[in-house]
Amino acid sequence: MRKIVVITDADAGVGRAAATESARNGCDVALLSCDPAKLERAAVELEQMGARALPIPTDMADAKAVDAAAERVERELGPMDAWVNVAMGSVSAPVHRLTAEEFLRGTAVTYLGQVHGTMAAVRHMRPRNRGTIVSVGSAFAYRALPSQSMYWGAKFAIHGFLDALRSDLYHDKVKITLTTLDLPAENTPQFDWAIERMGELAQSVPPAFPPEVAARAIYRRAFRPRWRIWMEAFIANRIAPGLLDRYLAKFGYTGRLSDQPSDPDAPGNLFEPVTAAYGAHGRFDHRARTRSRKKVAARKPKAISAAGLIGVSIIAYLLIRWARVEPARRAALRPRWQV
Repeated sequence: MRKIVVITDADAGVGRAAATESARNGCDVALLSCDPAKLERAAVELEQMGARALPIPTDMADAKAVDAAAERVERELGPMDAWVNVAMGSVSAPVHRLTAEEFLRGTAVTYLGQVHGTMAAVRHMRPRNRGTIVSVGSAFAYRALPSQSMYWGAKFAIHGFLDALRSDLYHDKVKITLTTLDLPAENTPQFDWAIERMGELAQSVPPAFPPEVAARAIYRRAFRPRWRIWMEAFIANRIAPGLLDRYLAKFGYTGRLSDQPSDPDAPGNLFEPVTAAYGAHGRFDHRARTRSRKKVAARKPKAISAAGLIGVSIIAYLLIRWARVEPARRAALRPRWQV
């Protein structure tokens, strides 16, 4: 029997790649996004692969529209087995260059979009006592980068929401699995359609991976779920948050910017879809990696045990060096903002 997967932001980028991967593995796919034309193109491609594809134009910030989309999936495709939350919206700018309306819209799409999708999926999965919800996050959902405060704030909030919901499901003995996939930089069109106010075109923070790498991880998590896959940023933030703040203040801007000037009048997709014929890939194919050691580690943890021991040894060495710094100098260096 064919599995049924619902994917948000399925018209381009990681969502589009995840839809293709699901169809390749024999699933029928419901595609949700704001852009009807790109959804139709994606649906045609999936149907040529032998899948049933249901394109549903949906604004993930609109809870009623998301509920209606879930009802249509159940009615026209059948009981959903997995729901994948990918939708996001952002502006690349420091806080003082953002408007309250942009913050509201970006939060509504990136955070509430996942909340609305998760709530709609739970309402249908709970009576059946089965199903998986995959929430696509970011490796920097524990350690924000500069010039993306709206986006990172929403990604932080998603973790809090899912942690609370997971406890609710455990308490009620409901066998719906929530899994979070925190991705590294992906080579998707998001760097072409996001509103840009930094004076230069944004780029993915190296190393970047093609969206098919993320798509394979999403499919595995949908049908072989784990609680959470997280990255090194979490560890670094726990060990030396003040040092990381200063490092990102110096290198976080330049690492995200290319040498090409941006067009301040270029269209952005925060409030309306950008109508260009975007697919899964962005403009960084020439330097995108095809394999992620983090995702290999998630599948085969024993294969990286030696690397883990080396990493722990390095951390221990740094902590010992820190402990040897004279007390007065250590007190002067200690960040004051966090207790």
